[in-house]
Amino acid sequence: MMAPYFLKSLGYAISTLSVLLLATVSWQSASKAPFLAVCLVGGAATSIVGMALRWSSYALEKRRGGNR
Repeated sequence: MMAPYFLKSLGYAISTLSVLLLATVSWQSASKAPFLAVCLVGGAATSIVGMALRWSSYALEKRRGGNR
């Protein structure tokens, strides 16, 4: 049985990979219009940063011994 911390970490890593893959597929058409390119890069970046922040908060809670 896998530990919850490992599963949550793996889930965030897979979500980050999926954002990168989807952005890669979309880049060819988005790169033709500067506004679309900025939106694509900004959307992918904010999604990844958001997942990193959620994972960080989970890691901090785990170290402190649970929710407070």
